[in-house]
Amino acid sequence: MTEQERRARAEQRERFDFAVIASWIPPGERVLDLGCGDGRLLRYLNETRDVTGYGVEIDDESVLRCICNGVDVLQMDIECGLSGFEDNSFDHVIISQALQTMHATERILGEMLRVAAEAVVSFPNFAYRANREAINRGHMPVSEDLPYDWFDTPNVRFFTIVDFEDLCARLGLEIRERLAFDEAGREVSDDPNLNGSLAFFRLGRPS
Repeated sequence: MTEQERRARAEQRERFDFAVIASWIPPGERVLDLGCGDGRLLRYLNETRDVTGYGVEIDDESVLRCICNGVDVLQMDIECGLSGFEDNSFDHVIISQALQTMHATERILGEMLRVAAEAVVSFPNFAYRANREAINRGHMPVSEDLPYDWFDTPNVRFFTIVDFEDLCARLGLEIRERLAFDEAGREVSDDPNLNGSLAFFRLGRPS
């Protein structure tokens, strides 16, 4: 596969990710996007859902790209919490394929549901069939949703759908909806922890 083809597939996968998240965001909401990168998700939500809100990013270059993309961005380290935001400041807080790069996982999830009524989380499922097969062959997995080699990955947490559900139960977070998709973008319902490469969760406070 050429580099151009690889980039095209990554962009197609990214748009798919955005569309799934957008399906959970009602029009006109206030949204906070954590680890927003260059701000493309928030720009997409603004264009398709007329949302308002902010991206949060720590990387200097990504912050500049957010500005170029017309996205309001705050430069801060979300590992330190969201103390700059009041309770219930937003309708939704999103962390899209970035939770696995964070150390303070429990704190971040708690803070998300302090500042918003609902949280949307997406992450690569480490227990996906192809990832298990790679480990059985003696290698760390590299896939559509885990595209980095072991020596240059930004990921610091490798967890599964079942792991995440267990954590939500331990933290008392309500799972309101869960979706899982394989690498071809097909929704899977049969054993998603085995057959799902990418997982999406819509979380809320306990009823």
